[in-house]
Amino acid sequence: MSFHWPWALAALLVVPLLLLVRWLLNRRRKRTAVTVSSIALIRAAVPGRSAWRRRIPVYLFLLGLLALSGAVARPQARISVPSNNTSILLAIDVSGSMCSTDVEPNRLSAAVDAARTFVKAQSDGTKIGLVAFSGIAGLLVTPTTDKDQLLDAIDTLKTARGTAIGQAILTSIDAIAEMNPDVAATGADLGDVAPNAAGDYEPDTIVVLTDGSNTTGVDPVTAAEQAAARRVRVFTIGFGTTTPSQMVCTPDQVSGDSFTGGGFRGGGGFGGGGRGRVQEIDEDALTKVADLTGGRYFKAQDADELNGVLGDLPKEIGLHKENVEISFWFVLAGAILVFTGLGLSLWWNRGPKVATMRR
Repeated sequence: MSFHWPWALAALLVVPLLLLVRWLLNRRRKRTAVTVSSIALIRAAVPGRSAWRRRIPVYLFLLGLLALSGAVARPQARISVPSNNTSILLAIDVSGSMCSTDVEPNRLSAAVDAARTFVKAQSDGTKIGLVAFSGIAGLLVTPTTDKDQLLDAIDTLKTARGTAIGQAILTSIDAIAEMNPDVAATGADLGDVAPNAAGDYEPDTIVVLTDGSNTTGVDPVTAAEQAAARRVRVFTIGFGTTTPSQMVCTPDQVSGDSFTGGGFRGGGGFGGGGRGRVQEIDEDALTKVADLTGGRYFKAQDADELNGVLGDLPKEIGLHKENVEISFWFVLAGAILVFTGLGLSLWWNRGPKVATMRR
């Protein structure tokens, strides 16, 4: 917790000052005390009160004053709040291994369907960009609120050779830099860019969906360091299983350099050979990327899990840390304590009941 006006905390001195005044008054009373002949008569005239009944109202009143004095300094709490200017860069792996059939009908089809569902589910004000990567990474759609443009681009995804996860992260950073002046491009000197507050992240986020490991270009962890330096979070998703499976894609899912060999297979698809292939996901690298940037790593082994991961992401992506003033709660607590203390004091110090005389 922090205070917008920390100098106003001097108002807290009102409590020790009141305690000092009370002590001085008590001391003065002792000096001017009057000697009486019978203490029993005094006790009979004054309503009896236990020690805790005398002290509780005072303690409540003083605590209330402390809360009200703290409210003057305008206390602020750092909490997660929804962001109204979030943009999401969705980077999708289109390497040849996305033709693997361990996820029906194949990984690419399942990823395309999940991405379409994700785009449709976002609020109209959320900006989404699309990056596709295989041996290279390319920005297909700059962050936009035009869902039709995004859906059309997702439908055109085709597989190719290679997996450049690190380059996909750098491409996404540059796309964010075009939209957000607080994020420097990957070639910029960060020494000239004012750093953000520690623990605070940019509202723009990168989501990397891949089914393999980096085979070309910059190392993913090195790229993640660039994102972390710019306070851009990267969420990573490892998609697929380790079950040996055949590679089958439809003609419109394959570009000219998807495979080094292969041919037509039954059902009108293309294959990479008759034997099943094991596709290993580099979970260590994906976890390091997420941890380094303040994101999270998710594993999805089938279409349902992938839809679940993408469906839950907005709950984390759409939040960012912000200082929110909580003076109201200090005032409310202080008022309750003060009035409770005064009420108890009046109630416990009320005079004895006078019996009504019957005529």
